[in-house]
Amino acid sequence: MTLALSLFVLFYILMLAVQQYRPWVALGGAGAFLLLGKLGVYDLTLADAARAVDFNVLLMMAGMMGTVFLFIQSKMPARLAEELIAHVPDVRWAVSVLALLAGFISAFVDNVATVLMVAPVGLAIARRLKLSPVPVLIAIAVSSNLQGAATLVGDTTSILLGGFAGMNFFDFFWMEGRPGIFWSVELGALASLGVLFWLFRDQRQPVHVTVETEVEDDVPTALLLLTVGLLIAASFLPEPSGGALHLLYTLRSGLVCMGLCLFGAARACWRSRSLKPLAETFRALDYDTLLLLFSLFILLEGVSRAGVIDAAAQLFHSAAGDEPLHLYLLLVAASVGLSAFIDNIPYVAAMLPVVQGVAALMNGGAGIEPELFYFGLLTGATLGGNLTPIGASANIAAIGILRKNGETVRTRDFLRIGVPFTLAAVLVGAGSLWLFWGI
Repeated sequence: MTLALSLFVLFYILMLAVQQYRPWVALGGAGAFLLLGKLGVYDLTLADAARAVDFNVLLMMAGMMGTVFLFIQSKMPARLAEELIAHVPDVRWAVSVLALLAGFISAFVDNVATVLMVAPVGLAIARRLKLSPVPVLIAIAVSSNLQGAATLVGDTTSILLGGFAGMNFFDFFWMEGRPGIFWSVELGALASLGVLFWLFRDQRQPVHVTVETEVEDDVPTALLLLTVGLLIAASFLPEPSGGALHLLYTLRSGLVCMGLCLFGAARACWRSRSLKPLAETFRALDYDTLLLLFSLFILLEGVSRAGVIDAAAQLFHSAAGDEPLHLYLLLVAASVGLSAFIDNIPYVAAMLPVVQGVAALMNGGAGIEPELFYFGLLTGATLGGNLTPIGASANIAAIGILRKNGETVRTRDFLRIGVPFTLAAVLVGAGSLWLFWGI
């Protein structure tokens, strides 16, 4: 086990140190464990590694990335933002509404893509009113991060949780007779909206915005809505007993997302009488993230077979004792703190099996249901990224846009918004989760 733990720590540190090569580092780690399996050090074969990869998750992510690209190209997000801003009285409300819109979109669309959609509108409003766009874009970024945990398709970590725990789209709203994580996220969003309203309390300049953006195609919006609807419908399908139908059942969410993405791309090709839209859609996919997840599935399977996951679960159980509230608070606090500095995708991927193991050790070894702890992990990991400028990809994207537009973003500028925003969202969101699911 010591060798496996040392290898995992080494590759994890390398992923943090050379982030531009994270997927290849993770792939190297997966290869190292496969080599050790081939040498007989661990019981890990190539077939075991293939079974460990959740292809449903990878197909879901790839399909959503493509559909979101088509959605952005249609200019619908910019049109929605202009429609909303045209009906607010002042800058304070404009920033709050933009943040709300970013949060809503981010519940169904990748956080970075959301920032890319909404940020240009924030920049345009700031320029028109001769304001600094820095706090406006920071507010958009942190709101995008918050809402990513609300639904199954809102963020990579949500998709990871759904795949690991066998959760469907509906489970994020209502599960086992109790409110799902969606409602706690929304309560946290309301609390954080109050924080934004207070932070921008002095910005009372009137806003005059005309709706100028023309939506070029309504179909990508319909495809995005249809994707959500079909994911909900697919969650009610009965599970076949075996064979090809069972394989299709295990891939149903991924096939829905990828199928609608390919339909949208094919339609765009037909309209333009060219294959260029298909090529652009495939170029828009985040291959680095897809390769990272593919590699992490194998790497974590090797770590698990070496006994590291069980040892980590024992460590968490020793620290929290047999009290569910202590474990819940420990998971949320640790996730918030760690995700402020490290990427939450590999963190959540590594912690999901640990949380499952800890839950099995609770109640004197009889075990308890792990869903509350899964949701607590996801809440902390999602919100922790808002504490620092480098804590989440959406933050980095927003800061990059500002720098390209000649703006200087100081760390204190980010902390001024990110810290109170996160504290309000964590306290209300995590607190409501415990009230909903407290054992």
